[in-house]
This record gives sequence, structure tokens and C-alpha cells, in this order.
Amino acid sequence: MFENLIALEAYSYFGGGSIGNMLNTWAAAGFFDYILPFLLIFSLIFGILNRINLFGDNKAVNVIVALAVGLMSLQFGIIQRFFAEIFPLLGMALAVILVVLILTGLFGDPDNNFQMWFMWIIGIVMIVIILSQTIGGNGWSTFGYWLSANWGGLLLGLVIVGLFIWLIVGNISIPKQPKSASPFAQGLRLVPGP
Repeated sequence: MFENLIALEAYSYFGGGSIGNMLNTWAAAGFFDYILPFLLIFSLIFGILNRINLFGDNKAVNVIVALAVGLMSLQFGIIQRFFAEIFPLLGMALAVILVVLILTGLFGDPDNNFQMWFMWIIGIVMIVIILSQTIGGNGWSTFGYWLSANWGGLLLGLVIVGLFIWLIVGNISIPKQPKSASPFAQGLRLVPGP
């Protein structure tokens, strides 16, 4: 049995049978450029049409519309480039958010509102980074120029919108739910401060 494992590993090492070769074959066949983007767009359009019930109970019309939109979106290659740029960056951003969530859950205090706002800020920064990198990677580089020229007004606008949201949400009373702290956070509360 051990000899079979060595043979499989050698076969993989010397150019056959590896997952990388399989993914390269799929890429050469257009799986990542055409099939996956089509399936994603088709399922989103079909789900939205079913949810809003635009054509009643006629699922065939929903399928035809979703099929047409999905196929037409693949026509010029813009969707493929956009997806090729955004999904790797989204994966990296989700990994960073996951690490922050793990550390917050491990050492965080659920009674501390600062941590909640910190998580929101990290999420918003990740979204801005992903979108700006994706826009720049697709040749729409005027966004970076516009942002560098107008960052002050944009920041002021974001602060004003944030204040409006805070004023609106601050007046809504949400019933408090009991929070359970992590064991590490409870232990940190017991440690005497300086």
C-alpha cells in the first residue's frame, strides 16, 4: 500500500493527476470564464425574479429571462475580468475579517460597544479596498484619480451620512438581549489592573 502512495505522489509531482492540472484543464475549457459566471448570474437573476414574483407563478418566463441575462452578460468579457478581480480579493478580505472575529470572540468583551464599531469599520474598509482594487484592475482607473482629488468632500459626506444614520438608529429602542462573554474575556475581567 505504501508503494501505491509513493507512486501516486510521484505521478502528481511529475505532471499528472494533480489538482492544479485539473484546474488548468477546466480553465482551458472555459469553466471559470463562462460556466461559473453564467451560473452565478443566472441563479441571482432567477432567484430575484422568483422572490419579487414579477411574472406570477410562471417559472418558465423567469428561466428564460435569467438565461438571456446570464448569456448576454458573458458576451464581451467584462464580467469575467470583474469576477477574476473581485473574488480573490473578497477571499482575502473574508480571511482578515475571520481572524478579527476569532480574536474578538476569544478576547472580546460583548458589553463593549467599541468592538462592535471596530468590526463595522474593518468591514467597511475591506469593502472599499476590494471595490477600489477591482475597479482599478478592470481598467476603470479614473476612480483613483477622482478619489485623490475629492477625498475631503467624500470624507465629509460620509461623516454626515454616518451622523444621520446614528441619529435615526439612536432613537430606535431595541430590547437588550443577554450577552454571554467568552471565558477569556471573563478571565481578563478578573485580572487586577495597574
